[in-house]
Amino acid sequence: MGKFLSEFKNFAMRGNVMDMAVGVIIGGAFGKIVSSLVGDIIMPIIGVITGGVDFSNLSAKISDATVNYGMFIQNIIDFLIIAWCIFIMVKAVNKLSKKKKEEPAAPPAPTKEEILLTEIRDLLKNK
Repeated sequence: MGKFLSEFKNFAMRGNVMDMAVGVIIGGAFGKIVSSLVGDIIMPIIGVITGGVDFSNLSAKISDATVNYGMFIQNIIDFLIIAWCIFIMVKAVNKLSKKKKEEPAAPPAPTKEEILLTEIRDLLKNK
């Protein structure tokens, strides 16, 4: 049992697992923001454009079953908007990381030893 717990601890404390946990937490918060964007801003605008149609209330009655296809349409729209927002976010992060890679690092200042060796080389050249 001790070996199992030790292996689990090693697994749980690896960097990838911790990064994934942070990603899930941030993703949940981001999902709330996007859901608010969809429900509070975009869907009312779509409702005005479509003449006040509320997708979430659309349904069809088949025998005793009710098919809520309006909620399905709403979820598709939510998914597309969330996917678009994530695409834009990933694109921005990639652009920022690309700029960081392109910027050449300034050469480090020469050490005292390098300065002394350069002076010795110059003195030897001049003789």
